[in-house]
Amino acid sequence: MNPYIGITDFTTFEQVEKMLEVFRAHRKPNSKRVLHIGVMMSFKTLNGIETKWTKAFPPKESIQEIFRPTDKKVYYCLHYADYNDDTKPDDIARAIEYAGRNVNGLQLDMPWPDPGIIAKANDLEVILQIGKVAIERANNDPAMVIRRLGRYEGIIHRILLDKSMGQGVPMDANELIPFAQAIKDRFPQLGIVAAGGLGPDTVNLVEPLAARFPDISIDAQGKLRPSGSALDPIDWEMAGDYLAKALRLLS
Repeated sequence: MNPYIGITDFTTFEQVEKMLEVFRAHRKPNSKRVLHIGVMMSFKTLNGIETKWTKAFPPKESIQEIFRPTDKKVYYCLHYADYNDDTKPDDIARAIEYAGRNVNGLQLDMPWPDPGIIAKANDLEVILQIGKVAIERANNDPAMVIRRLGRYEGIIHRILLDKSMGQGVPMDANELIPFAQAIKDRFPQLGIVAAGGLGPDTVNLVEPLAARFPDISIDAQGKLRPSGSALDPIDWEMAGDYLAKALRLLS
């Protein structure tokens, strides 16, 4: 399982090509890191229900055009969001169909989903977001998070620690360390991902986590646009700057 540096909110393959150029230029020799290409979908956009995210997310019919074949340095990931517990297993199966055959991973931005839903992920890597809502439901207690994660043993591959949940709220890495350490102690096979307010001027926020977990993966979203709002398009110059700095920071 290769660690990655992620950008979420791609809407065209041309954006993928532009970031891949930056990635190739700044990736350290012999690094195992890959470039995580994140594309958003939600229960509502999957099912044609109007939402404020309709214009921000790419049409579900165009996702396969973003996930075109390219080299092995790219990790294509469909981010599927549902914070209302509306999703059924068939929704996940349909979402993956729209992602197409080149998708590598499925990130579930859902607070403690039914494990039966994950069975529809087939052979994809599954990343489970443990965000602000999920942590609150676990009483902000690493031990309770571990107990809840027991339901997913053997069916998920990475954990995303993300209290910001795309809103650009800066992470407190020291606050996340007890959760990451508890997960690694109990489930050493799981990859750890961190997100929360990372961007070209804030990527250093992850340093305390990276010092403890050198293979940590990261993802950025809200802070890759001047407004800080994920409703606005990414500024790809900012994204390239973030990517170059992240590659210098992480081994």
